[in-house]
Amino acid sequence: MDLRVTTQSLNEISSDVLVITATRASGEAKGIQLSSAGQAIDQALGGVISECGTNEEFKGNTGELLSIHTLGKLAAKRILVVGLGAAEKVEPQALRKIGASIVRHLHSTNARSATLALAESSAVSEAVQALTEGLFLGAYAFRKYQQNQNGERKLKDVQLQTSESNKAAVEEGVQKGKIFAEATNFARDLVNEPPRVLTPTELANRASAMAQQYGLECEVFDQAKIESLGMGGILGVTQGSVEPPHFIILRYRGAPESQEKGLAFVGKGITFDSGGLSLKPAGSMETMKSDMGGAAAAIGAMQAIAALKPKTNVTAFVPTCENMPSGSAFRPGDVLRLMNGKTIEILNTDAEGRLILADALSYASQEGHSPIIDLATLTGGIVVALGNVMSGLFSNDEGLQQEIIAAGQAVGEKYWAMPLDEEYGELVKSDIADVKQTGGRGASSVTAAKILEHFVGNGAKWAHLDIAGTAFSENAKNMEKGGTGFGVRTLTELALRSAR
Repeated sequence: MDLRVTTQSLNEISSDVLVITATRASGEAKGIQLSSAGQAIDQALGGVISECGTNEEFKGNTGELLSIHTLGKLAAKRILVVGLGAAEKVEPQALRKIGASIVRHLHSTNARSATLALAESSAVSEAVQALTEGLFLGAYAFRKYQQNQNGERKLKDVQLQTSESNKAAVEEGVQKGKIFAEATNFARDLVNEPPRVLTPTELANRASAMAQQYGLECEVFDQAKIESLGMGGILGVTQGSVEPPHFIILRYRGAPESQEKGLAFVGKGITFDSGGLSLKPAGSMETMKSDMGGAAAAIGAMQAIAALKPKTNVTAFVPTCENMPSGSAFRPGDVLRLMNGKTIEILNTDAEGRLILADALSYASQEGHSPIIDLATLTGGIVVALGNVMSGLFSNDEGLQQEIIAAGQAVGEKYWAMPLDEEYGELVKSDIADVKQTGGRGASSVTAAKILEHFVGNGAKWAHLDIAGTAFSENAKNMEKGGTGFGVRTLTELALRSAR
């Protein structure tokens, strides 16, 4: 889909569909309020749009759509009126959802070209960025394994119409929004690939190819290197699989003169999770190709950061392997020694993500990074607590916690601060090792975070994002089912803010 900015008069644009916006009337008044462009279009159509508002056929609610054929009265064949809700409450996240709703509607009606008439706004660039993200996220489809391509997107050409005075701000918003969305969609592609295709080796290959394209430094450790580093967590999890493990490092040096190591992202990269010997039920395995959602988010964020070029240093660490059952698989009762020298008692081989994250956190800490942010589809407990609306946020630093929440709010990704009180640490004390791998069912997402805390170096600011409920979606209302790319935009926004 090609997205361009135009200042051409709406009466002269011959798109299949011309999209205008409307808000609900203020107070007790009935009807709708149209933008200045919408008023001109309404007048050309004899007032039919405002009449629909007066008759309450169309109320202007957020995401509500009204389609009207122009019957030759305008160059565009059809008008699509999109509701923005109350005028005083039009927020960026609403625009993302509206953008996705628009593009999916246009696809369903076989439109090939569309023009969106932008309403005037005091924050034009931010609004356009959100709308652009919604358009590209809504347009996404993963169809490469379908022989019948009837579902192929036909919409190819989209224009944003604005005034000459706003053109520069609109173009800035489009560029940034497109970068955010393309990186998110790249992460979605990684999650949606079948696990027989996206093995640990293939994940490393795709990260390396992306790094080469965007000018990032990339290093991939093989099994021999992982063994030499003493990464017992990765080695333990992978020993039941025929696929070798890898440890991916992506580096962006936007401030090469700085002595600070800068931000570190750590993404869980289990490309398929069977549960190991603690085998999952069959139904629970159906979406376990998504257990590398944290890795996909970290890699996708690095793509966006490299494209935006903020003046800051960022490094991503991605441990990746499979968790499979076999005669060589690790067992409940085993004790593994992790990279930082601590030992962990294995109680359930289906709690494998914390083991590979522990090695990656140890590595990032030894390099001297701060803050360190890890993302992982880690626990079912966080899904029970927060569903698929929010991700759990655990942090040892109040300031970092608030920065992540604020960045998430800016890009439409929600987080809920969870506790890390010392009392929860009692639940993961082992009788035979430094720590045990699970604290049981109660507060399972919290005890998982307490385990990870053991592998963060002293003095490093750290946050753990449990995205088990948000990395994969079964709801196709505004976005395609499958991987969501959750976390890409938050991490990118954090990097941009750190550069300020």
